[in-house]
Amino acid sequence: MTNRDREHELDRKLKDENEEWTRRRFMQTSAAALAGGAAARLVAPTTASAQQVDMAPGSPAKAGSLPVVVSSANGLKSRDANGLSAVEKAMAMLRDKADPLDAVIAGVNIVEDDPKDHSVGFGGLPNEDGVVELDSCCMHGPTHKAGGVAAIRNIRNPSKVARLVLQRTDHVLLVGEGALRFAKAHGFAEEELLTDAAREIWLRWKESHSDHDDWLSPKEAGLEKGSARGRIPFERTWGTINCCAVDAKADVAGVTTTSGLAFKIPGRVGDSPIIGAGLYVDNAVGAAGSTGRGEANLQNCASFLIVEFMRMGKSPQEACLETLKRIAEHTEPRLRDKSGRPEFGLTFYAVAKDGRYGSASMWSGAQYAVHDGTKARLEECAYLYKKQTGSP
Repeated sequence: MTNRDREHELDRKLKDENEEWTRRRFMQTSAAALAGGAAARLVAPTTASAQQVDMAPGSPAKAGSLPVVVSSANGLKSRDANGLSAVEKAMAMLRDKADPLDAVIAGVNIVEDDPKDHSVGFGGLPNEDGVVELDSCCMHGPTHKAGGVAAIRNIRNPSKVARLVLQRTDHVLLVGEGALRFAKAHGFAEEELLTDAAREIWLRWKESHSDHDDWLSPKEAGLEKGSARGRIPFERTWGTINCCAVDAKADVAGVTTTSGLAFKIPGRVGDSPIIGAGLYVDNAVGAAGSTGRGEANLQNCASFLIVEFMRMGKSPQEACLETLKRIAEHTEPRLRDKSGRPEFGLTFYAVAKDGRYGSASMWSGAQYAVHDGTKARLEECAYLYKKQTGSP
């Protein structure tokens, strides 16, 4: 066989291989399209009442301004001694060229220190034994390092301890007694985190959550007139603050901190200290975090999924909505209402490294905080389901 014959034979093989690859790719794409159509039909009831997103999927997205800070709504409620909220504090530090991780942690410290916020830090609602257990994690985009603590007691600012786990250990997560010992080794002082107000709420829960125990409310004990023994409705609290930021150099960081589900089983850990669930950061893409039902988030690695959706070209808001759809699909029957919709609340917050930001909640009516360099403000979250008039 001559060299020319060999070249013709090689060209033929390459052509055949290319045609085979094209055929397979066509089959895969067609199968994916069919599966996507089936999935769309599957979740049609779930998405029928979803709010329209700002941009159609796949359309070019306009970049935002830098730096930018986003957080859950309580990032604009608590104030420090200088009158700054969490998003304002973080923005001020970014303008002073602080590292974005230091900025967001300083921001959430304001909420951790606020005894009136019963979902985070000092004054947080306790577990069922009346003990405050805190969770937190943080992640630094430029180094892709992360740190977290879970079920830590007696330490007011778990976000600071999480940063030390990131900086001073080869680990990502410390829990319980080990996390407390690590914090004390670095000079953190133990203190009682259960405030009088939080204790009163816990005692009211103990007295009212069951009519088959020996705990009596003041009314039931005869201290107040006109009361009969019986179960009193009591809404459990899911509370957290997530805060993510992009600095002027487009470096990204985030933090999430919480006292977790009120009156939880001691030792329960939600999504907040888990990288990929309560928070995820990729410096090439952006960051995402959450508040709400941690178990649903954990079962779907939702913050990681949001960042991956952004990597695929979705806007932050679109990515949050797509992730909520995924969670709605996976929700077990006992957690659905009569219409098949998840009964729990869950909200995501996301920011892209070009300054775009967005948020979406399972149900309408939620807000989130943002500071885009102009002013700090609350914005409405996109949502998957619209609350009906008179619904809780």
